[in-house]
Order: sequence, then C-alpha cells, then structure tokens
Amino acid sequence: MAMKTSEKVWFDGELIPWDQATVHVSAHALHYGSSVFEGIRAYPFPQGPAVFCLEEHLDRLWASCKVYRMEIPFSRDQVRQAVLDTIRANGHPECYIRPIVFRGWGTFSLDGRSCPTHVSIITVYMGKYLGEGALENGVDVGVSSWHRMAPNTLPAAAKIGGQYINSQLIVMEAVERGYTEGIALDVSGYVSEGSGENVFVVRNGRISTPPLSNSILDGITRRCVLTLAAEMGLEVCQEPIPREMLYVADELFFCGTAAEITPVRSVDSIVVGDGKRGPITARLQEAFFDIVEGRAADRHSWLTPAW
Repeated sequence: MAMKTSEKVWFDGELIPWDQATVHVSAHALHYGSSVFEGIRAYPFPQGPAVFCLEEHLDRLWASCKVYRMEIPFSRDQVRQAVLDTIRANGHPECYIRPIVFRGWGTFSLDGRSCPTHVSIITVYMGKYLGEGALENGVDVGVSSWHRMAPNTLPAAAKIGGQYINSQLIVMEAVERGYTEGIALDVSGYVSEGSGENVFVVRNGRISTPPLSNSILDGITRRCVLTLAAEMGLEVCQEPIPREMLYVADELFFCGTAAEITPVRSVDSIVVGDGKRGPITARLQEAFFDIVEGRAADRHSWLTPAW
C-alpha cells in the first residue's frame, strides 16, 4: 500500500522537512531492529482531526520501552504534544500516526543501551489498510505456516520493531498464496493473530478472542471491541481457539488501528458463515465508527482533539 509523504516530521524535539528526517546507516535499529513504535489513527471531524485512543497508545509505547530497557528522552506530555503539533503542521484532516523510539549509532554490540535514543513522529494519510471495500465485503485469508513466537522467546505484548520480521513473513506468504492476509497460530497450535491484527470469532452468538497468553499484541482496538461488545450485552470470552474454529465460525473479523474492524469472508478457501459481513460484526462496526466519526457521544473518552 503506497503512501504519500507529508511536509513535516517531528524528530528529536523539532519539526523538520520530510526529506531531512534521515538516520545514519550505522544506526543500531537498522541492524538489530531495536525500535519501539505505535500506530495511531486520527479521524476527521468538522473542527479538525481527533486522535483515537492517544493515551492508551502512549501507555503501550512507554510499556514496550520498559520491557525493552529503552529510556524515552522526552516526557509523556512532550510526546503527546508532538503528536498534535505534527498533525497540525501537516494540515491533515485525518491521518495515520507513527511514533517511533529507536537506538541510533553507538556500537555494533547487541547490547545497544550505550547508543543514543531518538524519537520521531510521522503522520501520513492512510486509506483502508486491507483494501477498498474490505470493511463491507470482507477479506480472504490463509492460516500461515509461520507461527507466532513462543512466550519465552520474544515479548509479544510489546510493540518492538525487530519482532515484525515474523509479521512480514506471514503477510508475504499470504499474498503469494493469493490471500489478503494471514492468520498465525501460536507455538501450541492455537489461533494467535494476523500479521498486524487481532482476531475475533463468532459462533452461535458467542464471541471468542485469543487471550494475551496466546502470543498476541495487547491491541488497543481489541480493547475497544471488548468494551463495545460488553455494552451490547454480548457474551465475550478470551480463550484459546483451535484452528478448526476458524472454519466453522458464523463470523470472523480482524481488528486493529490500521484494519479497524474488518470481516473475514474465507479462511484457507473455506467460506466463513454466509461469506459476507455478519450481523454481530456489523453491529460492532457501526458502534465503533459512530464514535470515531462523531455520530455518537465519545462516552469512553477515546478521542483527543488535534484542533
């Protein structure tokens, strides 16, 4: 998915032109994946863009850095303000926001804690991550031959750049097999997540999603879906999901900042339910977009105005 560049990037405390936001080839992050990042969306309102779950994303950014033993050289208030300043500087009515904390040059040792830590915030326009029409019509996916990491190899709940090699392998394999996306199993063979999305299964009116112990990212949109489903009085369980449940599900959907809430219409060429967006998925989508697009009150304080 190609994206256009923006005018400005926030880099170590300054808004600078896009073309000047460069990193040296010796940077530790380039060689070893030593970065922590977030993906955030800002939705359009008549007054300007509103950032979705900014505080929750900042919580996770700081938590991921703590797990990875990386100190952020700016305060949380500074980073929060930098997100808003970058959106305004680029004049976005809506956008995707990528804060990233990474280790620069200092050593080729695997222990990069002696390297300087840099912080950057990038904002760009993003369309529908899984393709136009995906929200209405769903996507075709395949179960990947690549598994998610075992819990004692990498911290799956943290959003660390180097771990996304696994996600890249999952999605590249899926595309080569003719699918839009892949679903990975965990080390025990239970459903984990997509390359960049959490997974929900609906069967007989009951919603299931893998728990954090199945090597998933602690997704922000996942938390919102759990909240919305509880408000609707739907039965939701965080429980291990065997692979075959993907095939016999009545409904199946992805969720994530980029994917939002996207139905899955087939898995391994087996049609899910009626092969179209199901009623529970549609209800959750409607409730989600009503809030982020301003048709319903922001009753959970998910939106931060950037105007």
